[in-house]
Amino acid sequence: MDMRKKWREQELQLVERWRVANDRFRDAQAAVALQNPPQGDGRPSEDSVQEVEAARCAVEVVRKQVARLKVEFSAGKRY
Repeated sequence: MDMRKKWREQELQLVERWRVANDRFRDAQAAVALQNPPQGDGRPSEDSVQEVEAARCAVEVVRKQVARLKVEFSAGKRY
């Protein structure tokens, strides 16, 4: 397989993962912001907070992969 085609497919998959991770993070934050806490003390539920943290971690993983590809490109290892 041509390396450029392989790299392009990797980049497209990474862009899609980035979009999904950001959408998940944005949705989790919106859910926390709109949530009417059942405790009545103004805090969101623990599940909502954990979902936001998990989504943030997913975004961070994808961000690191983007940075790695950027370094490879800058070093001349891609294209």
